[in-house]
Amino acid sequence: MQRVCFLLKVRPERLAEYRERHREVWPEMREALTRAGWHNYSLFLRDDGLLVGYLETDDFEAAKKAMAGTEVNARWQAEMAPFFEDLDGRPDEGMRALDEVFHLD
Repeated sequence: MQRVCFLLKVRPERLAEYRERHREVWPEMREALTRAGWHNYSLFLRDDGLLVGYLETDDFEAAKKAMAGTEVNARWQAEMAPFFEDLDGRPDEGMRALDEVFHLD
């Protein structure tokens, strides 16, 4: 299982709305993530807008590609893009995995 961590930056003026939108992620989006192989997926948000994402998957590139091919993901990404700073394109295209340097099992 591949562990993936990534960072994005939410605009400070949109933090409350971003948090609210994630209280009720669309059921079809949740289902698509699961089908695409996104497991144990979490988002953590700091008060200054730093967003840390974590997930486990068999193959991150395949999981991203599977989501990119869904209509629900296209809608979700279009709605979420305005929440982010320094983003060229969609949030799912701006995610860059961090290098794992240590893991304690």
